[in-house]
Amino acid sequence: MTLSNLEKFIVVGDRVLIKPRADSEKTNSGLYLPAGVREKERVQSGYIIKVGPGYATSSQEDEEPWKESSEQVKYIPLQAKEGDLAIFLRKEAVEIEFDAEKFLIIPQTAVLLLIREDDLPA
Repeated sequence: MTLSNLEKFIVVGDRVLIKPRADSEKTNSGLYLPAGVREKERVQSGYIIKVGPGYATSSQEDEEPWKESSEQVKYIPLQAKEGDLAIFLRKEAVEIEFDAEKFLIIPQTAVLLLIREDDLPA
């Protein structure tokens, strides 16, 4: 997938777009698992490709209700950032396919943990 194709994605609200990480094909005991079983695990991980603007807020004041409202929507930003490794609940994910690659769209509330490489101490 090229960067120009990725620019076509506009993630809305509190959603994040995730590229699922390739899971191990076998268990700790050495049994091989079919793809359907691995994809149905409760908790999965993947890299965040894009994030939405966040939670919409409204600070509407009714002091002068006759005036036109020219207020733009304001957002509370998400904790997730592009490039983070996310551990998330699979049941909340919506799977899409674009340019023969799988992506997942999940709400930020389904993210259990974020791992950000550049913030780790050396």
